[in-house]
Amino acid sequence: MAKDSLPVSPLAPKTMPVLPPIAGVKIGIGQAGIKYKDRNDLMVMTFDKGTAVAGVFTKSLTRASPVDWSELVVARTKGRARALIVNSGNANAFTGKAGVETVKQTIAGVAETFGILAKEVMVSSTGVIGQTLDASKITKILPNVKKQMSGDLWRDAAAAIMTTDTFPKLCTRQAKIGERAVTINGIAKGSGMIAPDMATMLGYICTDAAIPPAILQQLLKQTNEISFNAITVDGDTSTNDNIIVAATGAAGNKLPESLTDPLLRDFRRVFADVMLDLAHQVVMDGEGAQKFITVHVTGAKNKKDAKTVAMAIANSPLIKTAIAGGDANWGRVVMAVGKSGAYAERDKLKVSIGGTLIATNGMAVQGYDEKPVAAHINGRDIVIDVDLGLGRGHFTAWTCDLTHGYISINADYRS
Repeated sequence: MAKDSLPVSPLAPKTMPVLPPIAGVKIGIGQAGIKYKDRNDLMVMTFDKGTAVAGVFTKSLTRASPVDWSELVVARTKGRARALIVNSGNANAFTGKAGVETVKQTIAGVAETFGILAKEVMVSSTGVIGQTLDASKITKILPNVKKQMSGDLWRDAAAAIMTTDTFPKLCTRQAKIGERAVTINGIAKGSGMIAPDMATMLGYICTDAAIPPAILQQLLKQTNEISFNAITVDGDTSTNDNIIVAATGAAGNKLPESLTDPLLRDFRRVFADVMLDLAHQVVMDGEGAQKFITVHVTGAKNKKDAKTVAMAIANSPLIKTAIAGGDANWGRVVMAVGKSGAYAERDKLKVSIGGTLIATNGMAVQGYDEKPVAAHINGRDIVIDVDLGLGRGHFTAWTCDLTHGYISINADYRS
């Protein structure tokens, strides 16, 4: 099945938001012809001088050269950058010295084209692993990309970084820092190889808020744990994952002094909403997905155990295929809890699906009626609740079902 002909996910948002310009951010797109024909596969963002940046990057031990470089930029500049370039169709991962050279040539091309320093340029790639990427395909179109830079190309940028995605992922929100209104825009890509550990998943968020780099980094890392690090499609962590945030400061708000500064209360809430919205869209576009699954785990000894159990359930092929087939097989949830590695006690465990209590006290609820659970499983939005009955630890994870579509897409991915 050709990727460009994949039907839009049935879980896709019904409407696509229109993202407003962010003062201090310009966007350009182009066709480098890296893998796809007659479609944009390159996106460039430029930031005004003084923009603060933060990033979280995959912990994969086989991660791609672009990830190494971008993490280095954030560290060396102490959270300052002027540009970001992203290509789709080729991950530039596991490409050895050639991959490093491609990164060098790419950032040199961006630096020359836009009149900035190479050390201020971040780079991301997504696509097939293990194939060398010809940097000249990118650098030769940069002058044309520069000519049409605009603040209005958010949807085009989101589309340009897609691979097996079936829809571009965008989000925008308004927040306040003190009495000053600020805007937060975000785009993401991801559909398969999704189990972030910081998959193929990329996310870029921009705001006109003024936030010191150190605080921005703290905010991103904290929020990432309950958004992108709480989703999974297939349990596979990519070589190229990263989330990058840029804050231009153009709104001119009073600078917060810490992450807990009352000035940031509304911004932190709205920022988390943007991150979670984008993360949910990635799950909604899971390869072959027909159902969106929420897994709530409560009553764990601690948060770590709660997350371990939640992700064991969310990653279970047995659970995901049962839901795909409309089978209310709650025994598979019990199985996932027991094999997770987190502490659990059989007779304290409670399992509910769609709000119906199914199992407690080490056995099925007496007189349990499967009909409402079966009806719930056959819907689009599935909710699984597990109470371990041990403590106050809790965590929520999100995933999707596992269908024949996932196999078809990935069996043909390189063709």
